[in-house]
Amino acid sequence: MAKVEGDSKEPLNEQAVANIYASMRTEINQIYSKITELEMEVSEHSLVINAIKPLDPSRRCYRMIGGVLVERTVKEVLPAVQRNKEGLEEVISRLTEALERKKKDVAEFEAKYKIRIRKGDGEMKDESSKKEGNAQGVLVGPAGATD
Repeated sequence: MAKVEGDSKEPLNEQAVANIYASMRTEINQIYSKITELEMEVSEHSLVINAIKPLDPSRRCYRMIGGVLVERTVKEVLPAVQRNKEGLEEVISRLTEALERKKKDVAEFEAKYKIRIRKGDGEMKDESSKKEGNAQGVLVGPAGATD
């Protein structure tokens, strides 16, 4: 068995390496899911902003706050929804940066331990196709679903 260099947190066997790699991939998938969820929220906020922007500022509208429906005016609600949208966009950008860091860590881990992902038919992917696969998004639902 090769001597472990420097860091005492280095995995000692193949199973430990596989477990760490699997957890890293799971974290990446969770970040992808969260980004997708937040992008949908931003889209909903944009729809609301576009719907209420042309309305009279004194017109009544309703907003859900913490599970309670409250009556406000368009003048009060529009800036709050815009602030929320901006906050969501900031969180998305931070998550995207974290995702890129995590993908870089996984790539370094793969290179360090010579990890290769098997295709469904059992063939090994070459390095270039593996890199391309990491850059793609996550499938959210079945194709053609319109719900």
